[in-house]
Amino acid sequence: MTNGRPGPPSPRACGKLPPVGSRRKLPIGIQTFRTIREEGCYYVDKTPYVRRLVEEGSHYFLSRPRRFGKSLFLDTLKELFEGSEALFEGLDIHGRRDWSIRHPVLRFSFGAGDFEQPGFLEASCMEKLAAAEAEAEVTTEYATPSGRFAALLAALHRRTGQRVVVLVDEYDKPILDALETPDIARANRNFLRGLYSVIKDSDAHVRFTFITGVSKFSKVSLFSGLNNLRDITLDPRYSGICGYTDADLDTVFAPELPGLDRDEIRRWYNGYDWLGGERVYNPFDILLLFDSRKFAAHWFETGTPTFLVETLVERGVGSFALEGMAGTDELLSTFDVGDMATEALLFQTGYLTIRDHERSGGRTLYRLGYPNQEVRQSLNDSLSRYLAGDSTRQTANSIRLHELLKANDFTGLKTLFHAFYASIPHQWYANNDIANFEGYYASVFYSYFAGLGLDVVVEDSTSHGRLDMAVRFNGQVYLFEFKVVEMAPEGAAMAQLKNRRYADKYRYLGQPIHLIAVEFSKDARNLAAFEVERAA
Repeated sequence: MTNGRPGPPSPRACGKLPPVGSRRKLPIGIQTFRTIREEGCYYVDKTPYVRRLVEEGSHYFLSRPRRFGKSLFLDTLKELFEGSEALFEGLDIHGRRDWSIRHPVLRFSFGAGDFEQPGFLEASCMEKLAAAEAEAEVTTEYATPSGRFAALLAALHRRTGQRVVVLVDEYDKPILDALETPDIARANRNFLRGLYSVIKDSDAHVRFTFITGVSKFSKVSLFSGLNNLRDITLDPRYSGICGYTDADLDTVFAPELPGLDRDEIRRWYNGYDWLGGERVYNPFDILLLFDSRKFAAHWFETGTPTFLVETLVERGVGSFALEGMAGTDELLSTFDVGDMATEALLFQTGYLTIRDHERSGGRTLYRLGYPNQEVRQSLNDSLSRYLAGDSTRQTANSIRLHELLKANDFTGLKTLFHAFYASIPHQWYANNDIANFEGYYASVFYSYFAGLGLDVVVEDSTSHGRLDMAVRFNGQVYLFEFKVVEMAPEGAAMAQLKNRRYADKYRYLGQPIHLIAVEFSKDARNLAAFEVERAA
């Protein structure tokens, strides 16, 4: 037994899987469908989606955050079209397909490579095409990747009598990896646009196309030559095509649940929504939780979003503004080199998800928010660490904040935040235009509290107005109102807390309620007042 979990079963041949309800091997890091099936791993059946895709269309695009199972889904498609019937025994699609029909498959992945180097992408593509030709025992005589790709598609069709299946994984990584060198990023984008246009021009030789990535570059910039590509990213019918649902955890993974708090699993990891009516979990989080038996930032820690945090700070977007951020279809798909809308960046990378949506004036309006506790806590921890400029100092501040709050030491809280604001380098202000000082300073408070994993709600609506921030901790309720002294009369924050009777909403809890009025000085760049009263 390791980490409280029995060891995995020994590998089993496909068709001799462990009995339903028994523990299986956790497929951590396994992206090949064959391995999962042959080794008796847990598997959530995604073949109903495969069947619908194959029956209803031929060219698809899907955007999902990293570690969401995109590569495994592509590999499932590969095995299906190659006719690996035995791997699909017991799955939804098994009795619904003619397995005698087999298609040649070209699968390309851009997951690895130094794409910041000029010319690397073209050379890499030539290597991938050469490898595909060698495997298929096909020879072409074209000097350009596009010409070679087109010739290979035609040759495979002629040789097998079946049209080709094209699968592209991490299509956008050559661009994303080079974003800090815009000229190379644009060159990579333009190269890929020419490569992908071959698929449309070779339509007579292509049976099916599926392209996946993290980001959703606009069709004009990248897929203008492949205008028959169906984007299913926000198609409700495919919202669960990657990821696990609550039902999956309660059925497929039922043997792993004993000993874990089911509500905590939901709070920590559930919450991603692509308009399907049911929120999903990141598979990587769930598998690591079942393995370690610990609630932690499993997904977040695999790719600390330094670029994202720097972008948010440079744009003056505080964490306070992230919960409830709004966007439209156009905004959520506006993503290109040098033109990345903040909403699109946060949504496509998985740090925000759709919380609500409505039709208005012929377009859809989306309300975004953190998907779950993991992302809320970890992203805010990263933001506060960045602003502190020193991870050791930030950790010490967080520990001290927790101790002070537990002791209701409000004088200590004032001293702590005063020292923190004073430590922010002067040049940071010189390099960043903070248009909304109240929002920025409030974001620092929010990031520290949320980074501790506390129950924090921003702009909480009451019958009398909107409270800036509410924190529940240790059997206490803390209600915050923030003001900038140059923009409001002295004492306005506490007056608003009292006059709008924000405490009324929380009285049912029967817990002590503390009204905390925080006033900032735009000129002094620090706290001007920190007033605390117990709600009557």
